[in-house]
Amino acid sequence: MGKRPAAERKGEAEVRIGKDAAFDYAPLRGTADEMVDNNGVVRPVWQRFLSHLGAMPEKDLAERFARADRYLRDAGVFYRAYGSKGTGERAWPISHIPVLIDEREWQALSAGLVQRADLLEAIVADIYGDNRLVEEGVLPPALIAANPEFQRPLSGIRPASGHYLHFCAFEIGRGPDGNWWVLADRTQAPSGAGFALESRVATTRAFSDIYAETPVHRLASFFGAFRDALQGMKHSGDDRIAVLTPGPANETYYEHAYIARYLGFMLLEGEDLTVVKGRVMVRTVAGLKPIGVLWRRLDSAFADPLELNQNSHIGTPGLVEALRTESVTIVNALGTGILETRALLAFMPTICRRLLGQALRLPSIATWWCGQEEEREHVAKNIEKMVIGPAYSRAPFFDDDGESVLGSSLRATARDSITDWLSSDGPKLVGQEVVTLSTTPAWVDGKLVPRPMSLRVFAARTADGWQIMPGGFARIGSGADVAAIAMQSGGAAADVWIVSDKPVERHTLLPAEGSFTRNMPGSLPSRAADNLFWLGRYIERAEGALRILRAWHARYAEAADPSQPLLADVSAYLAAVDIDTAEAVPETLLRNIDSAVYSASNIRDRFSPDGWLALNDLAKTARRFRVTVTAGDDASHAMTILLRKLAGFAGLVHENMYRFMGWRFLSLGRYIERGLHMTRLLGHMSGPEAPDGALDMLLEIGDSVMTHRRRYNVNTARLTVTDLLALDPLNPRSVLFQVNEIHHEVEQLPNALINGQMSPFYREAMRLHSGLAVMTPEGMGPEVYQRFERELEQLSDLLAQTYLG
Repeated sequence: MGKRPAAERKGEAEVRIGKDAAFDYAPLRGTADEMVDNNGVVRPVWQRFLSHLGAMPEKDLAERFARADRYLRDAGVFYRAYGSKGTGERAWPISHIPVLIDEREWQALSAGLVQRADLLEAIVADIYGDNRLVEEGVLPPALIAANPEFQRPLSGIRPASGHYLHFCAFEIGRGPDGNWWVLADRTQAPSGAGFALESRVATTRAFSDIYAETPVHRLASFFGAFRDALQGMKHSGDDRIAVLTPGPANETYYEHAYIARYLGFMLLEGEDLTVVKGRVMVRTVAGLKPIGVLWRRLDSAFADPLELNQNSHIGTPGLVEALRTESVTIVNALGTGILETRALLAFMPTICRRLLGQALRLPSIATWWCGQEEEREHVAKNIEKMVIGPAYSRAPFFDDDGESVLGSSLRATARDSITDWLSSDGPKLVGQEVVTLSTTPAWVDGKLVPRPMSLRVFAARTADGWQIMPGGFARIGSGADVAAIAMQSGGAAADVWIVSDKPVERHTLLPAEGSFTRNMPGSLPSRAADNLFWLGRYIERAEGALRILRAWHARYAEAADPSQPLLADVSAYLAAVDIDTAEAVPETLLRNIDSAVYSASNIRDRFSPDGWLALNDLAKTARRFRVTVTAGDDASHAMTILLRKLAGFAGLVHENMYRFMGWRFLSLGRYIERGLHMTRLLGHMSGPEAPDGALDMLLEIGDSVMTHRRRYNVNTARLTVTDLLALDPLNPRSVLFQVNEIHHEVEQLPNALINGQMSPFYREAMRLHSGLAVMTPEGMGPEVYQRFERELEQLSDLLAQTYLG
């Protein structure tokens, strides 16, 4: 690219990327820039990184970015996007160039954020306590009483831990003068900490060599300290700690599952919990177990439909009562979402002097509450510099809430009526100064370009006080417009490196060398067991359908006549279970696979990333075949591919899943479904009226053709097929094999024996096992298969009543 004359490039920094490429990095006019100062000189903290970057060929750089993207894709990192076309999972949008901040500057920022966290704690304690800020006129009563985030039933309830806030986030930005502002406080259920970890891993995949020799502060110590703090809040050694999620439909559900898995906590939904005599209990397969600490990731109003929002379907009735008994600690306390109110920013300096006796170290974005005459007049006079928005909104000014108005965009006629609008609706409105945020380099279309950014920084209360995460993640705009920072508007996220001038400690959450205690896995929640059980059933149901369809299409490819007796007979059988052979890849098959994906999505904290990717790959391939495959040989080949992918998923689960309670329910689902599948097939295809070729097809579906040839010195016959597929305890496809395995797993379940006596479920499994084990091939007929099918279904129902309710 040709260079412009030096006179035109004053105040710009030339950055070289690749052997022959050179271009000018020009910060946007009127902005501060994270990489270069006002004189166009690269800041010292960036120099080492840029020297490495400048020595890389563009091809090498592209391969590095591809490694980062591949990591995020393989790890299954996503957020849920909402839009006019519906919701859907989107890959985590990473901006590959990290944001570098000098350690000394970060220390000053951290001190301001610690003060702010203390201030927020004092404010919320007053709002739900003595309410002196309102009484003394520091806060207008309307900002509390009319605020939808004020949870009146919580007034006077002190948290069991003594603190309302334990984990906060702050949206901060740097202005044109180089100073930092707080753009928004996040105290309701702050998100992003898990994404910050994943962004760090992805970025270090791209720049592993640079990261290794750069003294960047690690993130693990922050999470370790907070985990220890949560452990210290438990009331007894039997208490559990859990992350409370709204469920898979939430936009940051991936993070909820990731954090729970990373810290070793249970991931629960509101329906998993119940309140018994003032104590919060989780429903597990071993009965009710106490919860001592809940790290909630749902809004306060939805937490308890009994006392808060009665329309909530994701809460737990009685949760507020449990808070009154101080039997549980909720992080953060219910009701703390009121601190995110946009109008509250206008009063922060005064409140800080009143409650802490200090000046506010880190200012908020300039905000005026329009419920006061002087402030209304100021906003009206300076409307071209303002954003007018809802006073009770919790969104920062750059998150488009659909209700805020940019003053500079108003027509002259509209500006004339602004005074009337502010006078009539003033208490419901705030004016905020339009902010020009600093820029940071982003890699766009093969070059570094400046993009506006904000930082999300996290604070955790630990045994030693507030600790600020040494990093976080930066929200990077997709264009020069500040409004494009929001993820839902196309923004991206970049890792934040806090760079020291001396070596930094390398922390880990792994235990130190030496003695250790092997803790058994925690109790399995009933809902998780239910999803694992049905995951096993749906996977086995899909496999059974695939094997029948492959055999049907293989024969159809030879006969080309669906009315041929065997094909017609099998088509009728499949139609009875809602599978249409007129479709090369039936919709019912896709529904079974999608149901397996859905069940797995509800237990992401218990599911390996490899297994999740394999399952999604199976679903995507099946969907593609749905529109590309034709009946006959093409469909038979497609079913073979799907079976291999399904076998790959099953192998990953079999090889990697810990053999504890979750494994047992997954296995029980597979054994029951496979037993039902083979029982139904035998009842239909092994009777005296079955058409020619049915027994051979049955052996093929049961993947037992070679075994039959080795074990029996006769041609295919009803008795030999029955013996092999129904009663052979060594054949993993036989019905008896499934019943043996069911019997073995049931013995290991909680409360299988109560005071030395078998539970009803265990007794039914034993009866089923003994009844089949004494059967002979001669005694197996259609009536026996039908009875056994009913008994297997009854066993499944009894399992659900015993453990999954």
